[in-house]
Amino acid sequence: MFKTVSEFESTWKQEFAATRRVMERLTDASLNQTVTAEHRSLGQLAWHLVITLHEMLSRTGLEFAAPADDAPAPASAAAIAEAYRQVGAAMLDAVQSQWTDSDLARVVNLYGEDWPNGLTLHLLILHQAHHRGQMTVLMRQAGLRVPDFYGPTREDWIERGMQPLV
Repeated sequence: MFKTVSEFESTWKQEFAATRRVMERLTDASLNQTVTAEHRSLGQLAWHLVITLHEMLSRTGLEFAAPADDAPAPASAAAIAEAYRQVGAAMLDAVQSQWTDSDLARVVNLYGEDWPNGLTLHLLILHQAHHRGQMTVLMRQAGLRVPDFYGPTREDWIERGMQPLV
């Protein structure tokens, strides 16, 4: 749980950059990649990350520009990546301008549970990381190169002349 806005800002900037790297590597052709027909496609997961920023945080009273919660996903990977960039930046600006550190302790009922705003911000980042992991699997299946997050990818190791870790 975040106790200060600056703690959130620091973590968000790192996680936001990591997710942007994923979004920027998507192609229009890759958006339809799925594990099975019953699961979300790569494009649906990407758009879900865009939409969830506002959907979740608007429940706390935070206000910022974003597509409607039920807006259909664009057919363009570049449009999804740009929407993510815009909404993620607007969300951070809203947290910084509308909340103080004491607002992070304020409890709001979300999804039937009482969460302090600092916990909501923490869970928003975990939610994003969860789906980002799903997206990397689909990216590999679609033949796309996965960006590094917390260390080198297999391809990074090979390019550096090292044996990838198993």
